[in-house]
Amino acid sequence: MKLSLGFSPCPNDCFMFDAIVNRRIDLEGLEFSARLADVEALNKAAFAGEADVTKLSYHAYAYCARAYVLLDAGSALGRNCGPLLISRRPVSREEVASGTLRIAIPGKYTTANFLLGLAFPGARDKTELVFSAIEPALLNGDYDAGLIIHENRFTYEAKGLKKVIDLGEFWESETGCPIPLGGIVINRTLPDDVKHSVNRVLRRSVEYAFAHREASLPFVREHAQEMSEEVMYQHIDLYVNKYSVDLGADGKRAVEVLFEKARATAIIPAVKENLFLD
Repeated sequence: MKLSLGFSPCPNDCFMFDAIVNRRIDLEGLEFSARLADVEALNKAAFAGEADVTKLSYHAYAYCARAYVLLDAGSALGRNCGPLLISRRPVSREEVASGTLRIAIPGKYTTANFLLGLAFPGARDKTELVFSAIEPALLNGDYDAGLIIHENRFTYEAKGLKKVIDLGEFWESETGCPIPLGGIVINRTLPDDVKHSVNRVLRRSVEYAFAHREASLPFVREHAQEMSEEVMYQHIDLYVNKYSVDLGADGKRAVEVLFEKARATAIIPAVKENLFLD
């Protein structure tokens, strides 16, 4: 069976999916047609049902849970890895809460934007940009603050930008849970044996990546643009961990808490479907 597969060009995703794309492992007879795109583009493609298997933001999952179910493998969860709100000039949290700031965000349906809304409900003057365009926009004075994700957390200080708040730290202090950023979902209409086969293949791919770190480097570097190897591996080490192999009870609980808090604050619609693969 051939399946369409969506994931981002970021180092953590390329690291995890390298063994699948380059057929380094047993694919259990499956074939994958890969599409690499920015996470918000992947979110919107999932809303349209365009992928059989895809990476998406946990925030976005609430809007397509009828069509997709979450796999145990491939997630980006962790501690000290949340999105950061940054600025060019010193900005207080009270100023953010006032709602007077113009904020650049990496997408409406990103988990980063969900966390911003949870921490600062009054911060509503938001403009969507591709995540890599946020730092330059702040430096140009186009926005008062910007919400950064991915490798930008390793580069903003060198550009003279300042942290306003680490929204991962906010989440952890509020819940005690690791922060659920993104996961891998599969179309619910596929046969159950295919869903479980994909989950096994993905887990095998992540395990292979951990066991053979250098093998994925050409694929990661191909899509990392001008990123240094040091930053690439900082990115990978931050976002790929035990939860990427298997969500486990702690990971699943973190996802459930995110959805519970989101429903309580009406940030996302209620989800009646089972979130996880049976």
